[in-house]
Amino acid sequence: MRDLRILFMGTPDFAVETLKAIIEHRYNVVGVITAPDRPAGRGRKLRASAVKEYAITKNLKVLQPTNLKDDSFIEELSLLKANLNIVVAFRMLPKVVWNMPEYGTFNLHASLLPDYRGAAPINWAIINGEQKTGITTFFIDEKIDTGHVIFQKEVTIDSDDTAGILHDKLMVQGGKLVIDTIKAIENDSVTVKPQPKEDTFKTAYKLNRENTKINWEEDINTIHNLIRGLSPYPSAWCQLYNKGISENIKIYDAKSIIEAHNHETGKVIIEDSIIKVAVKSGYILLNKLQLPGKKAMESKALLNGYVFYRDAKMS
Repeated sequence: MRDLRILFMGTPDFAVETLKAIIEHRYNVVGVITAPDRPAGRGRKLRASAVKEYAITKNLKVLQPTNLKDDSFIEELSLLKANLNIVVAFRMLPKVVWNMPEYGTFNLHASLLPDYRGAAPINWAIINGEQKTGITTFFIDEKIDTGHVIFQKEVTIDSDDTAGILHDKLMVQGGKLVIDTIKAIENDSVTVKPQPKEDTFKTAYKLNRENTKINWEEDINTIHNLIRGLSPYPSAWCQLYNKGISENIKIYDAKSIIEAHNHETGKVIIEDSIIKVAVKSGYILLNKLQLPGKKAMESKALLNGYVFYRDAKMS
């Protein structure tokens, strides 16, 4: 059995679950690499990453390089004498880093590769209406998410799952799959499978202002999937026209209702403290939304202080 010296790399909450699993299984973590502290909140005070906060509680050595190719950082890495790197929700590594350990560098990715390579696999799986996704461990190579696959596990996407719910499902299963991967490497029993080279797979494009905007002319299921696939972050958005005023709003939670009607697409209808938007073949019920400069609110609470006039319309 191999004596592993693990270097862990990650930044957000998604990565913390895996690091916790590694520590709880009593593996030797010789160091943790995470993003530099960032200004956050109204006071713009520096805030540590979720991984750093957890690592400190376990007295782990933490490195926060701004340049992964910097000579002094590479020297510091070599002194740790890690023989296995594990990457979860970090950033692209230079070859000098991923090629350093004897047993390689593997990554946990939140999709069933080769589908949904890229920055937002959880969001796009829901946006595209998938009924299943999963997690993959693979050895890193020169390109993004293209390395040889070690293990994969399918995870069901329920019809009412949001990106937040699916994130948590994959986070928990990801920690377990990483432990399985470590054990296989520890026992020198890894068998890998190369990913297909065809370029016909679904991509997890980076989310931006254009692809997170709701098009109310789309199919009702497409609209609903976009909203839940972007909830709670970064959130779907659209323009609200109300009494001659146009402003951008965010929608965090919605429900689709198939029902025949004669309303114009995008028209806002208020019934019994419910906000409905007319779309093709039905309505989108807005359960939680956010107006500019306000906190996100449940629709019933919002209607206590905000009036939708007869001309109210989403676009």
